[in-house]
Amino acid sequence: MKENRDQGLYVPEMEHDSCGIGFVANLKGRKSHKIVKDALSMLTCMEHRGAVGCEPTTGDGAGILIQIPHEFFLDECLKLGIKLPSFGKYGVGMIFFRAMK
Repeated sequence: MKENRDQGLYVPEMEHDSCGIGFVANLKGRKSHKIVKDALSMLTCMEHRGAVGCEPTTGDGAGILIQIPHEFFLDECLKLGIKLPSFGKYGVGMIFFRAMK
């Protein structure tokens, strides 16, 4: 990329990403609490990722992404009078909006 040439104080060789990524899964697709425990343990081993809290028991706000159970969505949709398709036949999006004024 020609726009990344030395420009003033910018030195391309010093550019790097401090973000770490981990992935924990059961290769047979089995759900278990052990996967969640392992993922949380993995987060504690990633101090090099970047920000760390002022005490060792806090992190930088990073978390884990897990599947929300179909039964949860089914129960909530029933309360709202919404007919939910069967497991695996719908998608879910998490959208964050600004606070309403």
